[in-house]
Order: sequence, then structure tokens, then C-alpha cells
Amino acid sequence: MLTAFARAFKTPDLRKKLLFTLGIIVLFRLGSHVPVPGVNYKNVQICVDQAGSSNGLFGLVNMFSGGALLQITIFALGIMPYITASIILQLLTVVIPKLETLKKEGQSGTAKITQYTRYLTVALAILQGTGLVATARTGALFQGCPVASQIVPDRSIFTTITMVVTMTAGTCVVMWLGELVTDRGIGNGMSILMFISIAAGFIGALWQIKLQGKIADGWVEFGVVILVGLAMVALVVFVEQAQRRIPVQYAKRMIGRRAYGGTSTYIPLKVNQAGVIPVIFASSLLYIPALIVQFSGSTADWAIWIQKHFVKGDHPYYIATYFLLIVFFAFFYVAISFNPEEVADNMKKYGGFIPGIRAGRPTAEYLSYVLNRITWPGSLYLGLIALVPTMALAGFGANQNFPFGGTSILIIVGVGLETVKQIESQLQQRNYEGFLR
Repeated sequence: MLTAFARAFKTPDLRKKLLFTLGIIVLFRLGSHVPVPGVNYKNVQICVDQAGSSNGLFGLVNMFSGGALLQITIFALGIMPYITASIILQLLTVVIPKLETLKKEGQSGTAKITQYTRYLTVALAILQGTGLVATARTGALFQGCPVASQIVPDRSIFTTITMVVTMTAGTCVVMWLGELVTDRGIGNGMSILMFISIAAGFIGALWQIKLQGKIADGWVEFGVVILVGLAMVALVVFVEQAQRRIPVQYAKRMIGRRAYGGTSTYIPLKVNQAGVIPVIFASSLLYIPALIVQFSGSTADWAIWIQKHFVKGDHPYYIATYFLLIVFFAFFYVAISFNPEEVADNMKKYGGFIPGIRAGRPTAEYLSYVLNRITWPGSLYLGLIALVPTMALAGFGANQNFPFGGTSILIIVGVGLETVKQIESQLQQRNYEGFLR
């Protein structure tokens, strides 16, 4: 693998792409440490040092921003508005006929959907930026910190608008940097920035586990976490690469004097067809009750019940609800992202069929049957992986950003595999030996 890296840097155009991607990553990390105007940075550091990077309500967004959210920097919102906008547009494509028509138009339709995603990203950034500024002004961003209410000392309208505009512009810059990596770098720009944001907190989270450990100055807990992490990476790689291949045979056709078709191929159905999206959906949905209680300040019985069962994240009610939501969203997302009837119609149109299955409706029913069967283990696997931080919370005193679990490990492994494949394909185009044997 090291030889492949050396050969990649010896290729002029590939070296240029790699260096360009590294330069964008450096700019992205620098922007994650530049504070927003109007914020008392000294008070922010006091609260961050006291509370750490764990925050039950904002932990997910803070993880996607590489810790920039709680630092209230210009890249505080990170890539999260773009991710949310992309998921919303993907869901609306199934519901709105016009978007579905654009999706079928090819490259021109995809360009229009991408433009709509950018507009929606800006709107979501304004909304989330306003919410973050309001939360910081009330002191709710760091509960229990004595100077939390002094993070934004100037409460004027001008200062608030300046902060929101700055964070919205930061989100637009992050989106632009990701698209630059996609066009001029090694590809998958948004995914790579997401990877860097999550990986930035790994060393700090691991060292925090060591400091909080009690056996042999924490080295035993540290070693156990490393071993568990390696086992989980192996499990995630195995499941993410697993797929059920449905064989497809195309009939031979004679057009003039030439024969077309007669080839054999397959439809790859991944075990985890939904990816990490069900975990993001479930996490976001479970944050809503806690946010309502926090901002309402209610002391009613229902608020106390939610505070007790759904805020800390280690209660059996929370764990069970989280697990069931992940399973539900896995089936929901697979149902809207893969249409067996459309696949069966396309196969029939081009003379393809599954051996032993009649073309048309029987093929669609067979694909639905297989998809439902492989989605069950995929959804259960997602639920178990997502619950690792909760178990670590009780076992090691770790926070919700426990490095080897949940959303973080799924994204890091997935993006890592995809990036390696991108470089591998470019190396193979130049007849070089790649990473994969």
C-alpha cells in the first residue's frame, strides 16, 4: 500500500489532485478555529474546557463540524446543512413528480437538483445559525458553565445579524470547498470534509478515555477501546462491502448483421443499502423532545419525564426507541431509494431477465422479497453499531462522541473505502499496481 502511495505521488496529475485536496483540508481546518465576530472567545474556552466536547443535544452537529460548533467559529455549522438539504431533496424526489422528472433527465436534471440543494443549504444555514446564536445568548449551549450567559456579551440586533450572516457564509464556503475537491481533487469532496471533521476529534476523545480511566493510569481502558475499535472497523468493513448479487441474463438480439446482448451481469444489493442515513434521522428525531424541554423551561410532569428518560441517552427507554427508529428508517429509506418495479421494467425493456424468474411483475416481487430479507440484518447491524456510544457511556465514562461507534465509525470507514477505490481506479488507468490485491 505504501508503494502505491509513492507511485500515486510520482504521477504528475494525480499528485496535483492529492496536493490540492490536502490544501483544501488545511483551509477547512483553519476556518474551524476562527471565532465568529461578537463572541467572547475566552469565555467559550472556559466553558469548553469545563464541559468538554460532549453535549447531549448538540453532540451530533458538533461531531460533523469537527468541534467547531461548540467553539462558535465561522465554520460552526460545518457540512451539516448540506447533508440535511441533500437528504430532504432525495426524499422529495420520490414525492414531487417534477423533481423525479429532473432526476431522469440525466446530467442536466442532476445539475438543477444540485442547484436546488445549494439554495436549500443556504436557507437551512440561516435557520440553524439563528438557532445557534439564540442558544448561545441564553447560555443553554453550555449548561452549568458559570460564564455561559456571557459568551455573546453584545445582544444588539446588528451583532446577531452579523453572527448569523458570518456562519451562513462559512457554510457556503465549506460547500464550495467540497465541490472544488470533487471537481479538481480526488473526488467525493463533501464526504472527505465530513471524514476530516469527524477524524479531527478522534485523538482528543481517545486521550480523554485514558485520562478518565482508573486501571493502570487509564492505559488498560485505553487499550481495550483500541481493540474494540479495531474489531468494529473490521465488522463495518465486512458488512459495508457485503452484497447480494442477483444474476441477470440479457437475450441475444440481431440488428442487421450484428448480434447484440447475450451477456450476463448482476444487480448488486448491499446489505446496508441505506448507509448512515437512518442513524442521522433517528438521532435528529430524538433530539427534538429534549430541545423542546430545554427551550420551554417547563417543570411539568411531562417535561420531567422527558428530562429523565430521553436527555442523558443511557436510559432503557431511550436505547429501545433509538434502536427501533433506526430499524424503521432503514426500511423506509430503502423503500424510497430502490424501486423494484422500475428496475424490473428497465430490465424487461432491454431484454434482461433473472434466470428462473419471469420478466415484469414476478421480477419486481422477487427483488422486493430479496431486498426485505437483506435489509433486516442491515438494519439490526446499524442499530447495534449506533448503540456502542451508549454502552461506552456507562462502561468507560465516555461521551456521546465515543470515537469507535455510531455515526462516526460508519462514515469514516465508508468514506475511507470510497476514497481508496477512487485512487485505485486512477492508478489502474495508468497500469500501476494499486492498493487492492
